Amino acid sequence: MRTKLSFGARASRRLRSMLGAVAASMLVSTLGGCTALLQPIDGIPANRLPQEFFAEPKNDLVPVDISLLSIEPPRDYQIGPGDILGVYIEGVLPFNPPNQPPAPPPVNFPDSESTLPPSIGYPIAVQDDGTLALPLVEPLDVDGLTLEQVRDAIRDTYIDQDILRPEKARPIVTVIKERTYDVIVIREDTSSRGGGGEEIRGLSDQSAKGGLVKLRAYQNDILHALVETGGLPGLTAKNEVKVLRASKANQRMRAQFMQEFYAQQQAAMLDPCACPPELPEDPSILKIPLRVKPGVIPNITEQDVRLESGDIVYIESRETEVYYTGGLLPGGEHPLPRDYDLDVLGAMALAGQALASGGQTGGRGGGVGGGLGGNIATVPPGLLYILRKTPCDGQIAIEVDLTQAINNPRARPLVQPGDILILQYKCEEELVNFGLGTFFTFGIAELLRN
Repeated sequence: MRTKLSFGARASRRLRSMLGAVAASMLVSTLGGCTALLQPIDGIPANRLPQEFFAEPKNDLVPVDISLLSIEPPRDYQIGPGDILGVYIEGVLPFNPPNQPPAPPPVNFPDSESTLPPSIGYPIAVQDDGTLALPLVEPLDVDGLTLEQVRDAIRDTYIDQDILRPEKARPIVTVIKERTYDVIVIREDTSSRGGGGEEIRGLSDQSAKGGLVKLRAYQNDILHALVETGGLPGLTAKNEVKVLRASKANQRMRAQFMQEFYAQQQAAMLDPCACPPELPEDPSILKIPLRVKPGVIPNITEQDVRLESGDIVYIESRETEVYYTGGLLPGGEHPLPRDYDLDVLGAMALAGQALASGGQTGGRGGGVGGGLGGNIATVPPGLLYILRKTPCDGQIAIEVDLTQAINNPRARPLVQPGDILILQYKCEEELVNFGLGTFFTFGIAELLRN
């Protein structure tokens, strides 16, 4: 005959049964479900690492004065090879028969893109050696002269050779077309200014767009080359401009630089313990930064920004400036901001992880708490590891306690390109989450049964 238990005894028995189930499940999770034990990462706390392992801050960088990227034109236009001058010499150019009225000089109107006023005279090009070929006289050297100096040189030459009398020597010299410089501009940025991650990752790829740009005299500088091709580098490009000179000396310097680097690389491959050398900066390539530290005056000379025919202006993409996420963070590749710092909390937010919503992310990484917790509030994960590359193909794991990072800005390392962020629960957090999930899933149902 079964003895009928009172309600209090039945409730006490169910409570003991439920607590036993919870204790057993927590023991099982301790032995087989705690990722902090089964998938350990040997991390070093961020406050114990030397400064060389951290990224350089860039929040305080200031833009360079863009006027430094242009050359200052002279007060008076100076003639050079490639200019087309309008020349009129009464009685000589054009030839005028005796006792005939002189022919009026032709008037030339510039094209719509030119800023020159209408010119007078017959077009004569300045030769590559800087000389001007005129009738009845030897070629005149006009390289570097102003229009007034060219007129005086023509007048003196025709008078000295008894071709014209002083009262008849009144030449007219104007500029019909300025000389131009053919510069190649290669841009690996997009025309859009949105700066979204899709552009950096190539989903709206417009990389390696380039073309030939004709720059007029005294506008043959970096600023005009950028303006002609879309302006300053966009957010998908590095904040710098590279210039590759077309001179033979620079080409030989680049070839020698690459030969020396390959020789060092082959020598290092012979020694299995040697560290493979990284590609250093090419000394033949001029690199001009567009943002510098406060108080730093960039050493940019007019010779640096002046471009000659054949020079290459290169805007490099920053598609490799990304970081990766895993663990309890949604896996993916995320772009880094170009002009401001991104710490670990901001990187988690960009990856879609809210610091206070641990219950929704626990199951994402296979933790024991999130799968049973459902919509029940649980303890959020509190341990973040930054896997950072070091020289010689090495790696260092930086351990970040998120509780300390929230309360102390100095405990938030900056994310740098190539970092891998892995979010994990601490072992005690997984135990608490599993216990809460088990209690609310089975414990209350056991108490309310019958």
